[in-house]
Amino acid sequence: MPVVTSHAPGNFCWVDLSTTDADASKSFYSRLLGWTAIDNPAGEGMVYSMMQKDGKNVCGLYEMGPGMEGIPPHWSSYISVPDVDAAVEKVTAAGGSLIMGPGDVFEAGRMAFAADPTGAVFGMWQPKEHIGSELIYAPGSLGWNELYTYEPEAAASFYDTTFGWSRAITQPGDQGTDYHEFTNGDSPVGGMMQIKPEWGEVPPNWSVYFCVDDCAASLAVAESMGAEVIVPLTDVANIRFAFLKDPVGVYFGISQVVG
Repeated sequence: MPVVTSHAPGNFCWVDLSTTDADASKSFYSRLLGWTAIDNPAGEGMVYSMMQKDGKNVCGLYEMGPGMEGIPPHWSSYISVPDVDAAVEKVTAAGGSLIMGPGDVFEAGRMAFAADPTGAVFGMWQPKEHIGSELIYAPGSLGWNELYTYEPEAAASFYDTTFGWSRAITQPGDQGTDYHEFTNGDSPVGGMMQIKPEWGEVPPNWSVYFCVDDCAASLAVAESMGAEVIVPLTDVANIRFAFLKDPVGVYFGISQVVG
């Protein structure tokens, strides 16, 4: 089981869910992925839930409050950085825009949110007491982060400049269907696809995939709880995956290594 004690700078280290119904979201994901919620007060009227798998922190969850009206519920992805203030300077110099921060999160770490030049939002996390996910690439934990954008070349240039990522097209397709994979040194860190017209009005975004033991079985469980299937069970190379919208309206994926 891949237990993590630190995250390399430039790797994704954490995801959390901004939801309009924390109780419903905790119930859905706990049943689907085997999570346990540890609720922590996080300021006036706010609770931040650490979601754990086998006693290890895998992600966070909180209910959206005042000031977030009009923002759809969503998963956020965080990139580990040694100095978030310096990272923000690199982001803005490369054409990104600062959305929030930098600021301290109690003694846990220091955080900022930004958007890349194509409009996709991501977080940056400078760890202190909280490293981020303590379990990855294991059932019930984060398995992959994927960027959907209208401008893959601009996005690739930005992430190379700011975080030192390399990009390769690992699955060539017709125009607009290439699959791009980002690496940070020798570590795969995420994928990228160009948004297709048939997807409808999809804003650029980073999406998350969680590992499961049996993708077909997990898909059936998710559907039984009211999730909507966006991309049905699909096999690509040695990965079986599906993409869903949960009952609160949040998009996410599940994946399984096969073969």
